[in-house]
Amino acid sequence: MSILTRPRKVAIDSPARRSSPRRAGSRGAHKGLLFALPFLLGFLATYVVPIGYAFSQSLHEKKSSGLGFGPTRIVFTGFTNFASILGDGAFWSSMLRTLLFGAAQITVMLGLSLLLALLLDGVAARAVRFFRAALLIPYVVPAVVSTVMWLFLYSPTGSPLLDLAHRAGTDIEFFGGLTTYLSLGNLLTWQGIGFNMILISASLQALPRELYEAARLDGAREWRIAWSVKVPNITGILVLTGMFSLIGRLQLFAEPLLLRQIAPESITTDFTPMMEIYDKAFKTGDYQYAAAESLVLAVVTGILAFVFYRVTNRRMS
Repeated sequence: MSILTRPRKVAIDSPARRSSPRRAGSRGAHKGLLFALPFLLGFLATYVVPIGYAFSQSLHEKKSSGLGFGPTRIVFTGFTNFASILGDGAFWSSMLRTLLFGAAQITVMLGLSLLLALLLDGVAARAVRFFRAALLIPYVVPAVVSTVMWLFLYSPTGSPLLDLAHRAGTDIEFFGGLTTYLSLGNLLTWQGIGFNMILISASLQALPRELYEAARLDGAREWRIAWSVKVPNITGILVLTGMFSLIGRLQLFAEPLLLRQIAPESITTDFTPMMEIYDKAFKTGDYQYAAAESLVLAVVTGILAFVFYRVTNRRMS
């Protein structure tokens, strides 16, 4: 038989050689795990390991031998630090102070962000880009830099605001009693109003324009469209920004710590929970108690954020 007439062998894959869907899926899962491996390693190194180390430290105490003049040693005491925190009035007072302050400041900040986003939603696209960039500048500036800038504006010796007030024949005090919270709230609102406005504005841009046209055909004015059509359809982003702002206020640290340089009588070392933890760790030297306080703060923050999300989301849904 010649080569031209010789029949060719057709390779038929056997069931054993044919790759099963389960095997292909496992290979895809392994590839996905490899892509996620850098994130998982970073997450373990920067979150899981420090939390575990903090929990280990919180189960110990620093004790001195003799009458307190001998060498100190770290001993295991179990949950003694956590029991002490339950009766620590300064820590819980700072927590309550921060929550009450945050409730007022977050409401004002998100209200202004929503108002600006609604106003920008009705202007030309070119103007929207300009105002978005201008209002986002305070968020882009690092928190320490912006706080130092406001520290100069609040300074009792070189503040141009105080100089203008004196020339006008009035006296202004930025710290002392309620004005301390107003000054700090003004700084935090200035920092966060642009970022929250961007998020709310993006949600407004995603809404279908047919809703607005239908409302206008029904005779609704622009303010009515904003209140009855736009706001109810962006409740999700309002809840999300509120939850993130609540978490940020419970972790408030850099701004009051820097403002304390010019108002030590108004902003004490336990003004916020983070300042209380910082004072215990780096001034008192009680790292074990500070670790326990940080874990309690993390648990309380998580619980409050979860409750806030569930309650507000249920009311707005």
